[in-house]
Amino acid sequence: MPSTRTDEPLVRVDGLVKSFGSTRAVRGASFSIAPGEIHALCGHNGAGKSTVVKMLSGQEIPDDGEIRIAGEVRDLRSRQAAQRSGVALVDQELSVVPALTVAENLMLGDLRVGWVNRRRSSGRRFRTLLDSLGLGDIGLDRRVSELSMGERQLIEIARALGQEARLVILDEPTATLSDVESDYVYAAVRNVAAAGCAVLFVSHRLGEVLGLCHNVTVMRDGAVVATTPVAELTIDSLIVQMLGEAPHRLDPRSGDDRGGDADVLTVSGLSVPGRVDAFDITLRAGQVCAVAGQLGSGASDVLRAIAGLVPAATAEVRVDGVAVRPGHPAASAGAGIAFVSNDRKAEGLFLDKPVSWNLLATRLPHVTRFGVINRRRWTATLAGLVELCGLDGRRAGHSVGSLSGGNQQKVFVGRCLGRDDVRVLLLDDPTRGVDVGGRAAIHALLRDAARRGMAVLFSSTELEELLDLADVVVTMHKGVVVQRHEGETAGAVLLREMTHGAATVAEVPR
Repeated sequence: MPSTRTDEPLVRVDGLVKSFGSTRAVRGASFSIAPGEIHALCGHNGAGKSTVVKMLSGQEIPDDGEIRIAGEVRDLRSRQAAQRSGVALVDQELSVVPALTVAENLMLGDLRVGWVNRRRSSGRRFRTLLDSLGLGDIGLDRRVSELSMGERQLIEIARALGQEARLVILDEPTATLSDVESDYVYAAVRNVAAAGCAVLFVSHRLGEVLGLCHNVTVMRDGAVVATTPVAELTIDSLIVQMLGEAPHRLDPRSGDDRGGDADVLTVSGLSVPGRVDAFDITLRAGQVCAVAGQLGSGASDVLRAIAGLVPAATAEVRVDGVAVRPGHPAASAGAGIAFVSNDRKAEGLFLDKPVSWNLLATRLPHVTRFGVINRRRWTATLAGLVELCGLDGRRAGHSVGSLSGGNQQKVFVGRCLGRDDVRVLLLDDPTRGVDVGGRAAIHALLRDAARRGMAVLFSSTELEELLDLADVVVTMHKGVVVQRHEGETAGAVLLREMTHGAATVAEVPR
């Protein structure tokens, strides 16, 4: 870690406030970052970290408070304004353009000179950037579409580091990277800080936070609760700051009361190259199980593989004792497996179609005869699904894209529950982007599915959701199962395993 730093802040955040409707997302957040400092921003999901990042990068305008860079108050009302003020962002969502070359992607967003001049003069600088991130073998004229997801993430990081910014914000930059790729990122971040830049590092991986950063600011419920030098922290003390003094506990409800002892889903030896290693699970009828892990843990890959959506996956999957052919979505669906993706807009809903059409999309054989809709069956089936989902029947003719995120998700889940043959319900981060009211409604739908004898398996990064909903929690970290919890378990234990795995030492070499 760099040792020559000044105490005078390069970046100062003072009293930032941001509300969305009646929800106060950030409550007077304040912290500062010195030149050469790598400063971590930590907190459980919903703590307000993402909103602070968006205000610093010009994606959201604060309701109150100020941001100072190099001693000057900055009005960061757009991404362009933030970039002109010296802010570079590596976001969780990749913004590289697959159809463009590596060099063209590295030039995107560079406001300093014209496109033609940059293309002529930047080759050597780009080459140096790629070498520093272990991408020396990748040609500048190569299409990004030909690269792996890890390589694309590193191209995104290279673009931000090449902007010669005063503040570099990295939001979960290593979540989808291998250990080797992550090591290149750590080295590059240290080099940027050593050159006098301020770095804001957002991560759920607490080991890398303590191994890489100088200071840690922790947020909880929208407020900054502590800023502490890493030398004074351990994994456990950092978790206490993130959760408070009284973490909830997993107090599982018995699946036997809702469905019996029959094994519905059995998965053995599930592996996805580079993503998941030897995942096993057995679920009974009426049981609700969570696979808990942060982005890149492999939890999402497990669900997609069981649903047949990962051709490279190997596994033995059985539903009610009958083998299911891996890597084939139709075979999984035919065996009674329903899957709710974490991206309802891209992989779940027909946004321009009515709510009614979306709900009944899997029930068309039941409500049609010789290709003609039976209006009586259509109306009766739709009424039942609308009631099940708790939707407003008057909006059944509206496009599903006009609904709130919570109601869209209820439509997605309800469509799966409307199938007569579902035995296993898989949900990948089912309440992502859903407000508190919508979350409670979706949880009620899942409990109802369990009472009807389905086996429910969902992934989540939300500690409260894990504790409130699951009978069993399987924690994952870097593609490996850490522990299975079926009994009273402290929330702090789950969070530690999700963010740090089973290891007890820092993940990042100093």
